[in-house]
Amino acid sequence: MSRTAQVTRNTTETQVTISLNLDGTGKAELNSGVPFLDHMLDQIARHGLIDLNVTATGDTQIDDHHTVEDVGITLGQAIAQAIGDKRGLTRYGHSYVPLDEALSRVVIDFSGRPGLEFHVPFTRARVGSFDLDLSIEFFRGFVNHAGASLHVDNLRGLNAHHQIETVFKAFGRALRMALAIDPRAPESIASTKGSLVG
Repeated sequence: MSRTAQVTRNTTETQVTISLNLDGTGKAELNSGVPFLDHMLDQIARHGLIDLNVTATGDTQIDDHHTVEDVGITLGQAIAQAIGDKRGLTRYGHSYVPLDEALSRVVIDFSGRPGLEFHVPFTRARVGSFDLDLSIEFFRGFVNHAGASLHVDNLRGLNAHHQIETVFKAFGRALRMALAIDPRAPESIASTKGSLVG
């Protein structure tokens, strides 16, 4: 069964289209209008083995907030569409990723109940022109629309670029684990409730 999706989100602030294949090879075509966000989305695709196409235009003349948040929302919607009723889904995923002095842990549960715990003590406010506070908005938008519980912890780090990159790489790896079809239970829902729909 194909686990693909395409979602378009149009508002007065942004226009976002995302297409993806959860069973891909990590290919990405990214044009969000926010170069550092594209760099982070590439980490998700590459380490999650998700084929990911993102195009977005937004009111970046004001700032990047709406674009980053809406890309997170649309990615969550696309993944929710691609996994459907979550039959066979492993459901849980986790990863630790280092980059030099930095180390981050990401744990995700496609429970149907959105929630975010984000604990990343950035050592500075920006990487280049990118406001690192916007990473929280990205993940909040994602969990609210993917129906996932997500715990993000940067355990150590001195370089803010390293901190955020380990977060996105670990997120990609955790997605890869959680979104895999469990070969021992390909027709089952991984819940005693029999449902993972919120």
